[in-house]
Amino acid sequence: MAETVTAVVTGANRGIGFAVAGELMRRGCRVVLVTRDPARGEQALAALRKSAAGSAELVVGDLSVVSSVRAVAAELSGRCERIDVLVHNAGVWPTRLVRTEDGYEQSFAVNHLAPFLLNHLLEKRLRRVVQVSAGLYVKGRVDPDRTPWGEDFHRMRTYCDTKLANLLTVPLFAQHWANSGVTIDAVHPGVIRTGLGDPGGVLGLLLKVVKRRWDTPEAGAAPVVRLAFAAGEGSGRYFDGDRPAPLAPVADDPALARRLWDQGMAHVA
Repeated sequence: MAETVTAVVTGANRGIGFAVAGELMRRGCRVVLVTRDPARGEQALAALRKSAAGSAELVVGDLSVVSSVRAVAAELSGRCERIDVLVHNAGVWPTRLVRTEDGYEQSFAVNHLAPFLLNHLLEKRLRRVVQVSAGLYVKGRVDPDRTPWGEDFHRMRTYCDTKLANLLTVPLFAQHWANSGVTIDAVHPGVIRTGLGDPGGVLGLLLKVVKRRWDTPEAGAAPVVRLAFAAGEGSGRYFDGDRPAPLAPVADDPALARRLWDQGMAHVA
């Protein structure tokens, strides 16, 4: 009898993460949802249990706070002897500068630092990591002396900066885990209808109208789930949907990648 696959999905209470969790459950996986809001997490859990065949459980934690990321990692380690798939889906797109209690700009903390720390804190249990990325990384620029603290915050570009930071470090994780049995790849799921980047007000209403033409979260989940089961195909790659794609030159900067790595490692020890 085949062993049950354990999958952890961050940001799983709505959007792409919820759709990914549902599809993994339909494939018979044990899925652990990581969400910030307990009530929304419980609602998602109940909905998934009604609609899918696998099992689901919930871990609550604020991925914008380093101590909470550590607590999430500790709880996951206690529950999961092995994590076959870790999907980093949680993400925020602030339209104004918000700093966390650690002093980091919010989207840098959630979109980049949290997955970086979870990768290290859980690495003894990991088998496969999928980083949900965004094609907008091409518009990013990262200054390790300024970006983490939002010194050059921009309501549109800062999100792109965090996605670039992800992709700069993915190849380093592939190297770090070489010959360990752990693999990692990143994927741009497409232009998907989610709540990210909603500024509210009139602009928010206009954005909702535009988003009606975008793909559904279920469409965005498909390439993420495919990658979750593609561990034998390689590591350190970037996919645009289902297609492997070369990274833009802006993401090919080993010195910058190493600086981001070293910054993140300050929270690992």
